Amino acid sequence: MPALRPLSGLEWRLPKKFATLDEDRLVVDIPAEAGPSDACATARLPAAMLADAGGFAMAVEAEGRGMSKPAKRHLGLKFQLHWRDEATGREGYPNCANEIGDFPRKTLLNEVDFGGASPDEATLMLGLQGVTGRVEFDLATLRAAPTPGLFRRVNEDWVVRYPHHPAAAQRRKPLRGCMLPGRATTEDDIETLHRWGATMARFQMSRRSENTNLVEYAAWVDSRLDNLEDVLRWAAARGMKICVDLHATPGGCDASGGQALFRDERYARAFVDTWRRIAARCSPYVQMSRAPNAARAPGAACAPDVQTSGVIYGYDLMNEPLQNGRAKFDYWTIQRLAAEAVREIDPVTPIIVEANHWALPDAFSYLSPLAMDNVIYQVHFYDPHDFTHQGVGGRPIGPKWPDPEKNWTRDRLREILRPVRAFEARHHAKIYVGEFSAAAGAEGAENYLRDCMALFGEYGWDWTYHAFREWDWWSVEHEGPDPKHMAPATDDTPRKRALLEGLSE
Repeated sequence: MPALRPLSGLEWRLPKKFATLDEDRLVVDIPAEAGPSDACATARLPAAMLADAGGFAMAVEAEGRGMSKPAKRHLGLKFQLHWRDEATGREGYPNCANEIGDFPRKTLLNEVDFGGASPDEATLMLGLQGVTGRVEFDLATLRAAPTPGLFRRVNEDWVVRYPHHPAAAQRRKPLRGCMLPGRATTEDDIETLHRWGATMARFQMSRRSENTNLVEYAAWVDSRLDNLEDVLRWAAARGMKICVDLHATPGGCDASGGQALFRDERYARAFVDTWRRIAARCSPYVQMSRAPNAARAPGAACAPDVQTSGVIYGYDLMNEPLQNGRAKFDYWTIQRLAAEAVREIDPVTPIIVEANHWALPDAFSYLSPLAMDNVIYQVHFYDPHDFTHQGVGGRPIGPKWPDPEKNWTRDRLREILRPVRAFEARHHAKIYVGEFSAAAGAEGAENYLRDCMALFGEYGWDWTYHAFREWDWWSVEHEGPDPKHMAPATDDTPRKRALLEGLSE
């Protein structure tokens, strides 16, 4: 981090209540009887501070008392910078690590990476959001400085090689399918997707847990691998491929909302070890084998017949990395370490690496390729978020697609995907769209899905829709006005018809 300089002379705007500013002492105090509320002071940063910066670093001293646990990760203590690049519409809301309860006077840090964007404006936000409690900021200690950014580019001239000639790969019909549910997948699930025309599926090893007990976590992984082996046999019998997705990582998420393994070596080592175990369990499905299936002890790999060899599409190392600040094991390095561990066991199956920032397109502007062949790079596509995620987390329902007045058109989607296309061209990389969707209640969701699938088809990208028989609000087999009032559809929904069209092309 560069030397930070005092940041003074800002014009602060205070919320209507719960906040006071006395010279350099900013106090935000939301009493418990008021209930979780928002109270943040804001100030615009001088535009000159952002010029030619790759990122931004900030620090301030603060102390807190009685702060309640936020209902969502993005709520709570705010030492946040909201930046926006007007030319591209890209923006970010990086924040400091959260705090709960009491904390003594300490230095809060917030390190920002603009991901190749050139922000025109940035607003600093200090306070509390969606919680109760008291926090006091000493603005005399507020310091900041532009930085080159958090993420250093490496392997910039690396060209990825694949087992098949690129020209032949381009002629291959892209694989298409859906993300499987977080529960145990059944043969009926695979058969239904096969009937729909799916040629692949993404098997998510996911659950709602903190994942901090590593012994219990390992046992859970083994149980999911038992189900995966069944899925691989069912899929192979239908000529489908399966992407193996470690959706829940050891340690879960920390106070910043990112994966805890970035900062905790115990969880980082467990992550790499978990991938060794996954690769070992999957190895019989990679190597040609004619041994008959036999009963097996829990956790032991069975021996599939020759028909299941090659059914694995790839090893999807980490779902939606989110690294907000400097880390001992950054999002790229930890995936590299896992990839190297897998390659020691399985040198054949593709590795799948995801970009930072939930694998969204803008993070491809600073993504570096691994110095490794047969690696697929995964993007998730939920843009514009106000449309795709309406009704999620209390977001208002109402935006429609397309909406030319907002520049919400297929051409806009093409523009958003530009960083991915640039990465693909520079490194000759294979791109896989692991997730894309639009909420069930979104007006014109079927139009959005058709626009997405048309672009993915134009680019020759494999894709899996999010999600099949998971949450009803994403399900194409359900309908309803909002997430709380969903029901199985009596007929094919417009979204299902659009998806079936995409699967059958």
